[in-house]
Amino acid sequence: MHSFLTNNRDELIARCREKVAQRPYRPATPQQLANGIPMFLDQLTRTLAAEEQGDLAEGERISGPAGGDIAALSQIGLTATAHGYDLLESGCTVDQVVHVYGDLCQSITDLAVERDAPFSVDQFRTLNRCLDNAIADAVSEFSAHRDVRLSRQHLDSENERVGVLVHELRNALQTLTLAFAALESGKVPVGGSTGAVMKRGLATMSALLDRSLAEVRVLAGHKDTAHVFSLADFVADAKSIGSLGASARGCALTVPAVDAGVAIAGHRDRLLAALVNLLQNAFKFSHAHAEVTLHAYTVGDRVLIDVKDHCGGLPAGFSEKMFRPFTQGGFDRSGLGLGLAIARRTIEAEAGSLTVKDLPGTGCIFTINLPSHRL
Repeated sequence: MHSFLTNNRDELIARCREKVAQRPYRPATPQQLANGIPMFLDQLTRTLAAEEQGDLAEGERISGPAGGDIAALSQIGLTATAHGYDLLESGCTVDQVVHVYGDLCQSITDLAVERDAPFSVDQFRTLNRCLDNAIADAVSEFSAHRDVRLSRQHLDSENERVGVLVHELRNALQTLTLAFAALESGKVPVGGSTGAVMKRGLATMSALLDRSLAEVRVLAGHKDTAHVFSLADFVADAKSIGSLGASARGCALTVPAVDAGVAIAGHRDRLLAALVNLLQNAFKFSHAHAEVTLHAYTVGDRVLIDVKDHCGGLPAGFSEKMFRPFTQGGFDRSGLGLGLAIARRTIEAEAGSLTVKDLPGTGCIFTINLPSHRL
């Protein structure tokens, strides 16, 4: 058999590649085809040659004993583990890992029948042993790396979810701290707008905790409902909260009048948190004593909410990167780098979009785009 494999090596590899290419949903890279089946075929040939010469120890060193060797991988085992990892990287499933070696076995059998090349029982036994060990090692490596990858993905998802909650609770706490400081100074009445901001801040923290519980309910099959609400009132609330941040940062907040008949739909507390995130981001990176503008208006059947800052403009190529989680591009690294990522995700979940327009040398404009409704 080893002479047959040597003389027909290229033909067998070509047939195996053809079978692999015809398999549905089976992406095969040149690296897999070069490092997987060809190397296995060479090792199989060397195993057969050694055993046909009576050197059984050399045959087992190359391909391993029947049932494999837990203590030390054979040459075939080492190649198969690398092949299993390559297949995982290309997005294959575990059954496709097995099919790759089955394709080679079928190619050998078909070509032997066509060429009328009979093999002995011992030779077939050696072929089966090599295939069995290679499949076992490839599948083991595939499964091990897949489990590690899934575990990391789950951990990353959980870390991001906790980071989002911490970020929003931190924002709410910051608003409460500013409101309390203003009230403690005695310059503003408890029953005024600052007191209302503090009351809303407490409600926001409560809502964040409720939302965390709501996520659990959603996973259990419960659905949350959205509402239609006044755009003017929504912007007024954002202005009240934002004014505290503007004062703390030494910025001016300008808010043009909003059409009282316009409404938007969605989860109000989540959209408000997203808008406040944008305002806090604007105050954080704008130059001292600069102006931040919050402007809400309609264009056709859409509501646009612009937050314009005076940060001096964005670094080259940063306009999309800035929306990735845990990304920070400015000199102030006091946050978690989650604010913009949370805002975009929240707005997109409400059938809207969040974009940014760079104004080089001046600043940038973040725009929330949502469907328009009428009260």
